[in-house]
Amino acid sequence: MSLSVSGRRGRRPAAVLACAALLLTGVLSGCSGSSSSGSSGPSGRAGASRPAGTPAPSATPDDAYRRWGLDKPLAAPPAPPAKKPVATAGPGGTPPIVRRIPTNDKVVFITIDDGAEKDPEFVKMAQDLKLPFSMFLTDEVARAGSGYGYFDRLRALGNGVHNHTLSHPNLRTLSADAQRREICGQQDALEKRFGTRPALFRPPYGNYNDATLTAAGGCGVRAVVLWEVTMQINDMRYQNGDKLRPGDIVLAHFRGPGELKGTSMTKMVTNMLRSIQRQGYAVARLEDYL
Repeated sequence: MSLSVSGRRGRRPAAVLACAALLLTGVLSGCSGSSSSGSSGPSGRAGASRPAGTPAPSATPDDAYRRWGLDKPLAAPPAPPAKKPVATAGPGGTPPIVRRIPTNDKVVFITIDDGAEKDPEFVKMAQDLKLPFSMFLTDEVARAGSGYGYFDRLRALGNGVHNHTLSHPNLRTLSADAQRREICGQQDALEKRFGTRPALFRPPYGNYNDATLTAAGGCGVRAVVLWEVTMQINDMRYQNGDKLRPGDIVLAHFRGPGELKGTSMTKMVTNMLRSIQRQGYAVARLEDYL
């Protein structure tokens, strides 16, 4: 062959030149090993290689908020107070009623009730946004469908699980013994499932009487949590005034399109978070203040 430089070395230089040509071709093509070389991730940076057939992530961690319809990331809440501003009941004591957390921090607290809707997209949303919230679960609906395993996933993200009775009755219509069965029964169910006895309780519809508080205290509840703001499909409704106040507790529900006029739970939560952001508030973890 005419590529030989030295007759004494035979064909070895040709092989070397051929390898060099191949290496140069690899460098020019990005060393991707495929015809779609030089692809970039969502932020424009070259993405790490991944197995064939694995979809690319739709957003990097830094801009995941856009995936959920937000214009900016959630504001980080301040550090939790060194001393919690609400004094809760001791063992067997009568738990206080808490509608709002006394604080000057510009924070609000999201609480989500019942557990009927188990939208897997909401788990992704909570993880992407690092959204803190507290769950008040009713056994009758929480264990239906995919069951408590869904709430295991949300709890693993750092979100608290608390008591909302076994079957969601109007407690004021029940005897003291029946109220005790509803509240203590769910305390027992949640302790068996998650390993800890809930400290917080929310009566269905916000209805309670003295027998409710006595039963809750006897079941190990340290505070009864109500609310000042409710989440609607497109915005929020305020019990006092027309805007958020520091320490407001927001009531939401695990709901799906069938109950939200076709709106998904994630879209409803996005609408709420946009309103919270517009008003200059951060979302904090209720258990850090109560």
